[in-house]
Amino acid sequence: MAGERASVPRPPPRASRFFVMRAGADHSPAVRMQAVFRGVGPGVAVSAEVLLYTPEQAAELLGVKPSWLRRKAAARAVPCTFVGKHLRFSRADLEAIVTAGEQTPRALRPRA
Repeated sequence: MAGERASVPRPPPRASRFFVMRAGADHSPAVRMQAVFRGVGPGVAVSAEVLLYTPEQAAELLGVKPSWLRRKAAARAVPCTFVGKHLRFSRADLEAIVTAGEQTPRALRPRA
């Protein structure tokens, strides 16, 4: 039969260790961190097995600039880890940064 192709079965897709959050999803820091702890990295593919994050990776996950994160870490205003002279952030460090930055919503004042 002309024009017909033989159907070749495809192998099942392999499970990947890298995950990416969907575009258009809520990318607030709290949602990003929840995604990280589920093994999903936002924006860039981040391995679910990462033990320590570079300042660039951590900044991407937190939604801040790497320079802000480095400045805060140098001032010891945020939890961080130094491996030799290299600055790194653990999941616990990132969780603490998000928790410290959370604010309760303020009630609106009634208009007079």
